[in-house]
Amino acid sequence: MSRSEDLVRRKDRAVARGVATRAVTVNRARNAELWDEDGRRFIDFAAGIAVNNTGHRHPKVMAAVAKQAEAFTHSCFHVAPYEGYVRLAERLNAATPGDFPKKTMLATTGAEAVENAVKMARAFTGRSGIIAFSGAFHGRTLMGMALCGKVAPYKKGFGAMPPEVHHAPFPHEFHGVTSEAAIDELRRLLRSSIDPDRVAAMIVEPVQGEGGFYPAPAAFLQELRRIADEHRMVLIADEVQAGIGRTGRLFAFEHAGVAADLVCMAKGLGGGFPLSAVTGRAEIVDAPGVGGLGGTYAGNPMSVAAANAVLDVIAEEDLCARAADIGRTIRERLTGLAATPEGSGIGEVRGQGAMVAFELVSDRTTRTPDASLCSAIVAEAEARGLVLLACGVYGNVVRLLPPLTIEAEVLDEGLGLIEAAVAAAARQLQAA
Repeated sequence: MSRSEDLVRRKDRAVARGVATRAVTVNRARNAELWDEDGRRFIDFAAGIAVNNTGHRHPKVMAAVAKQAEAFTHSCFHVAPYEGYVRLAERLNAATPGDFPKKTMLATTGAEAVENAVKMARAFTGRSGIIAFSGAFHGRTLMGMALCGKVAPYKKGFGAMPPEVHHAPFPHEFHGVTSEAAIDELRRLLRSSIDPDRVAAMIVEPVQGEGGFYPAPAAFLQELRRIADEHRMVLIADEVQAGIGRTGRLFAFEHAGVAADLVCMAKGLGGGFPLSAVTGRAEIVDAPGVGGLGGTYAGNPMSVAAANAVLDVIAEEDLCARAADIGRTIRERLTGLAATPEGSGIGEVRGQGAMVAFELVSDRTTRTPDASLCSAIVAEAEARGLVLLACGVYGNVVRLLPPLTIEAEVLDEGLGLIEAAVAAAARQLQAA
């Protein structure tokens, strides 16, 4: 038995069944590569689910964390505040879209950021209703689950969800849901199911993550801004997966030319260390009373040091432009693959920047989702030494999230492995 197989067996015995994992183990990693317990090399097109935008163990991030570790590792910001937290808040206030006074709070996970944004919106408006969108993913806490627009595995078996959470359609033009149709349904929801005067906030991903990597059309986000203003609702941008340079802008909302009232971020912000933030209009962020926000580990000094380094690296290495270049390269290769007989199961290639996916279908005319082909491609890629992730409400979308620092030759190698995996999976299913 290999070391990796032994570790997986130990995991099965010791770790909760609900904690989903893969057969790939990790012993060490560098930039866009990782090595398992047996020394086998993998190219990483998952980046810890868009966490390692600056790659595994970026030298500047590691140096910043090491320097912070020499000073102190924890004080709890509520007990003894520190300069790094304040400096990061100042930088996020300046960096997020919107020409208005802003403030920031730091937390630990994306779900915490979402929860606190909802608390701020409710405290500010005095209302309790929240509108989210089909296919959304906003975390695994109780409120996060309620906001999610995908039942399995996130809501299944967990009972009643918090009340006054409503879902409107998200535009999926590949499946016939246009921006206009989605907005019409949202307005119908506000006439038929919830009084707009009871809605505290709308929360939306500018590019859906778990839902299938659907970019929200600019016109859709612009109309959400108008509706929020019309009814005095708070507009919350969930940039947890799409933010921190991933789409070719620091924040994906920038592509639409509008600003949300509150921005939730996490994942790439900490460069591999757990950190999240809510940044937004000062009067909304300040609505909760003193002591109403926070957490023991919120804004941990080590993670804050990493985040300040991440922002430096993104600026110094021009990673937003690099994300756009990576995305163009990926889309060109995938579009070419889709034009071959082996790629006939690819129904659509889509994404923004280096947040790209391809959707698998059994028939391009009916666009029937093909989850089996998706699973086979992910498995074939893993067997060849490439880490890929699936997503989508139907489990039929392969998503690509390489680090923005990936070397050109490693990116090319990984795309070659995708081409081989797609061809092998197609042959495997045809023979079955």
